[in-house]
Amino acid sequence: MKLGLYNAILHDRTLPEAIRVIADLGLTGIEINTGGFLPAVHVPTFDDILDSDAARDDFLGLFEGTGVEIAGLNCNGNPLHPNPVIGEKHAEDVRRSIRLAARLGQHRVVTMSGLPGGEPNTRRPNWIVNAWNSAALDVLDYQWQIAADFWRETDRLARDHDVKVALELHPQNLVFNSASVHKLIDLTGATHVGVELDASHLFWQQMDPVAVVRHLGELIFHAAAKDVRINPETAALNGVLDNSFRRLGPDEPRTNLGGDEWANEWPKPSAWDFVALGKGHPVEYWTEFLRALYDVDPEMCVNIEHEDTELGRIEGIEAAAKVLKAADAALEASLVA
Repeated sequence: MKLGLYNAILHDRTLPEAIRVIADLGLTGIEINTGGFLPAVHVPTFDDILDSDAARDDFLGLFEGTGVEIAGLNCNGNPLHPNPVIGEKHAEDVRRSIRLAARLGQHRVVTMSGLPGGEPNTRRPNWIVNAWNSAALDVLDYQWQIAADFWRETDRLARDHDVKVALELHPQNLVFNSASVHKLIDLTGATHVGVELDASHLFWQQMDPVAVVRHLGELIFHAAAKDVRINPETAALNGVLDNSFRRLGPDEPRTNLGGDEWANEWPKPSAWDFVALGKGHPVEYWTEFLRALYDVDPEMCVNIEHEDTELGRIEGIEAAAKVLKAADAALEASLVA
């Protein structure tokens, strides 16, 4: 498998510095953020690359001789957000990322399906968690129409540029599980829109990532390596849908998600946490995860995403890389046995 790192955790460094960190860890790929919730920190010449061969070649030259190559682009955001300040910006980021991928010789762009509002003229997304009533299904019908129109058009753009768009199955998006993947493909007839398999979001929903890989098969284009730890005492009381988040004030460090939206502080105590690989599931599990992905595509990129707040930037990447490389080695050994 091709093992790498999603670069957002290294946005505090220059791109050459980030590449050195990745190479020193024995990884070979970097998935580069190109918009959405986060700015394209490591692509300062984005606009120039779209138009200038010299700018493109200068950017690609940064990777020469490093042992690290670009392993996909990432513009996670909400391209269907009903507030145009956010939605139109994130939708354009998806389109620009597709064009940038083609310019860089890349064939994978990671993003999210997005989530519209619940009816016309709203400015906030509406995630239907449990559509037990008819009004909730009315909302979903409205949202799916918006999503189908956007992703049908985006699929055509991706096909024209020989790029496949991989949707992260992320809750608070319209596409977040196997059933919703199939629904999007059925509604759009898409051939160049599929899945980025990030196991972490499946774990806390009580899904089995290996079973999902086996089920979706060739609809999976790309993968992320991030673990989840369920905290039994809190989960027993509040469940995994606990909404005890705290709003961060303007005087506190916080991440802007577009327009007037900001990331909140995680619940304390939490029912579950994103953790480095190995803190939720052992090497043996990740070996089987890689095996399932290998059966879909032996050349698939599997990139670490570090969001473990208990570990520092480099500390967390090191821990995850150790487990992921051990799992890959175990897979390789089993293939030649």
